Amino acid sequence: MERIDMTVSEIKETLKQLAEDDPLWDQLKLDPRKGVRQLVKSAEASREKKAKEIAEFTRMSIHENELWNAGYDHIAGIDEVGRGPLAGPVVAAAVILPHDFHLPGLTDSKKVPERKREAFYTTIMEQSKAVGISIIGPEVIDEINIYEATKKAMSAAIEDLSVKPDHLLIDAMPLTTPYPSRSIIKGDATSISIAAASIIAKVTRDRLMKEYAVTYPGYGFEKNAGYGTADHLKGLDQYGVTPIHRASFAPVKEKLI
Repeated sequence: MERIDMTVSEIKETLKQLAEDDPLWDQLKLDPRKGVRQLVKSAEASREKKAKEIAEFTRMSIHENELWNAGYDHIAGIDEVGRGPLAGPVVAAAVILPHDFHLPGLTDSKKVPERKREAFYTTIMEQSKAVGISIIGPEVIDEINIYEATKKAMSAAIEDLSVKPDHLLIDAMPLTTPYPSRSIIKGDATSISIAAASIIAKVTRDRLMKEYAVTYPGYGFEKNAGYGTADHLKGLDQYGVTPIHRASFAPVKEKLI
């Protein structure tokens, strides 16, 4: 096997900008150095991942492209985060993306690692035509129930948009609005607009729960985001119910009896 006249470090930098059809790929695969072959294998895996993300982004743009082609310009994706936790608010977001928005890897926020979510949040906030956010606290959740609170949050997020939408894509929730809409099951994994709203809502809520973790230590809010994990339940046993707990949710309800 013929060794390429380049150092491993030089090859590493070259691979970052090497075209897919460059014959150097085949030559590098035959290089006798183990380090070079590992670099090539890693670069190919990264290239395949990017290709899959681009294909997935294209698939998730079907709803938007259909509506754009039908003449709808301001399509708002709506999603919520925080229906299941024992503590903290339910947060909803509405996002209107431009036609040329491109963010491969965008999907349901629960499937995106935290660091990447934060990066996506910044990109979405910077490039969107408009973003609306609504936060509905535990006192309202307890008063009207989580289902109605979720609908209230979604409707408020739409109202918070600085640009009036002409069509809505909603994640699996029927809403009464003055706009034409489409409710999509698992919309955060099948629509880029809903996925973008999912990212905004989750990052907003996670940041808020980390702030609450400072105010109310001992419940692990910075890690569990208010969900009923073992450390959260242990905190409930040791320190009791906080003002941000949902009094209508078991086992919080039992602690108040």
